Amino acid sequence: MDRIEQKICDIIDKNQEEIKAFGRDIWCHAEMGYKEFRTAEKFAEYAKRYGLETEEGLAVTGVKSYLKGKESGGITVGVMGEMDALPIANHPDANPETGASHCCGHNAQLTGVIGAMMALTDPEVKEAMDGNVVFMAVPAEEYVDLPFKQQLMKEGKIRYGGGKCELIRIGAMDDIDIAVGHHTAPELDLRLSNGSTNGFVNKIITYTGRAAHAAAAPYMGIDAQNAALLAFHALDMQRESFQEKDFVRVHSYIVKGGPSVNVIADTVEVNSCTRAKNIPAVKDASEKADRAFRAGAVATGCGMRLETVSGYMPTIPCSDVTALKEALEEVAGDQYKVEYQGADQHTSASTDFGDVSCIMPLLQFSTGGYTGQLHNPDVRVTDEYLAYVVTAKVFALTAYKLLKNGGNYAKALLDSYQAVMTKESYVEFMDSMNKVEEIPMAPLEIV
Repeated sequence: MDRIEQKICDIIDKNQEEIKAFGRDIWCHAEMGYKEFRTAEKFAEYAKRYGLETEEGLAVTGVKSYLKGKESGGITVGVMGEMDALPIANHPDANPETGASHCCGHNAQLTGVIGAMMALTDPEVKEAMDGNVVFMAVPAEEYVDLPFKQQLMKEGKIRYGGGKCELIRIGAMDDIDIAVGHHTAPELDLRLSNGSTNGFVNKIITYTGRAAHAAAAPYMGIDAQNAALLAFHALDMQRESFQEKDFVRVHSYIVKGGPSVNVIADTVEVNSCTRAKNIPAVKDASEKADRAFRAGAVATGCGMRLETVSGYMPTIPCSDVTALKEALEEVAGDQYKVEYQGADQHTSASTDFGDVSCIMPLLQFSTGGYTGQLHNPDVRVTDEYLAYVVTAKVFALTAYKLLKNGGNYAKALLDSYQAVMTKESYVEFMDSMNKVEEIPMAPLEIV
C-alpha cells in the first residue's frame, strides 16, 4: 500500500462514524425501485457538499456525480451503489411508509460509494489519479413491484425494469469506461466476485374465462384458474428438456386467483420468470414457457394475454481483476479473509450488473457484516465497520489503483476486454424481447 492508498484508508477511518450513520439511515428508510427519492436526495446532498458536478433524476431517481467534472476527459471509472430495497414489510426495521426493507444489502453499497467519495475528493488523492471517477446512485436493481414499473413504462418514463438497463438506454453510461460494483454476502468477510450469473426475462400472463357457480353450474363457466394450473403442469413437463450446463430456472406464481371457492374464476393473473446462463438458453426456455402458457388457454378455452418483458443479461466475468484483487488484499490485511470467486463459478441468480458487463469491464466484490439469508426478513447488520467502512475502502482503493501511474491498470483492463454488445445492439436486443401475444377466448356451445 503506497502513501496515497494509506491516506485513502485513513480518511475513511477518520470519517467512519459518519459513514456508519449514513448506512444506518438508509437501512431504516428503505424505498422501492424507481421510488428512491429520499435516498437519492441524501446521496446528492453529499455530492454537492464535496463540490461535485452532479446530475439528478436519471432513470427517474438516479444520481451521477463527477469527481473532476463532466468534461475532464480521460479514462472514467464508475463506482456504483444501488438504492432500492425489497417488499419485505415483516422485517422489524422495514420502512413503515413504504413497506420496504434492505434485506438485499443495497444500503451498504450506497454507503460504500459515499465513503469512497469522502476519500477520493481529497485534493492530493484526486490529483494523483490520471482519469475521472463517477459516483453513481443507481435505482431499481430488484426486479419486483412489476405493476408499478409497467405503469411507468406506459407513461413513457422508463422502458426497462432494471435501473442500470435504463441508465444504459438513456446514455447515462456512455462516458464511463470501467464499472465497479458491490454485493452484500452474509457470513463472509471479503470476496472477489468474478463469477457469471443468469440472465432472465419476465412474463405477465392473464387468463380470461367466464364466472359461474362452482357447485351448482360449473359447466356454465370457463375456469381461468384451471388454465393457469394446467399451464404450470405443462411448464413442469418442459423441465427435462433443459440442459444442466445452462442453469435454467423457471419460477411462477399466481398474482390474482379466483375470488372464492364456490366461484369459477373469470380472471387469473400469473407472473413468471425464465432464467439461464446464456442468451440462447434464455430464449429457448422462454419459448418453451410460452408453449406451456398457450396450452393452458387452448385446453380450457380461456382467453390469454401473454406479455414478455425484457429482464437482465447474464454477467460476463472480468478479464483482468488485478486492481480489485490488490485492493481487497490490502484492506483485508491480517484481519479479514478474502475469498475468490473465479470466472468458472456460476450463480443462478440475476443482477442488472450483468447488463453493464456486456458493454464495459465490470469489477465486482462482496463484503459481509450481515447475518441471515438475503431476501428474507432475518437479515441483520451485525458489523457496521465491515459492512460500510471496509466496503468504502475497497471501492476507493480499486478506483485509485485503476487510475494511478498514468492509469496503467485501467488501460490493461480495457485492452483485455471484449464487449459482448455495443450500446446500440444492447438496446435493440432488449427491445426485441418486449412482446405481447393474445389468444381470444374460445368457449364451446353448452350442450
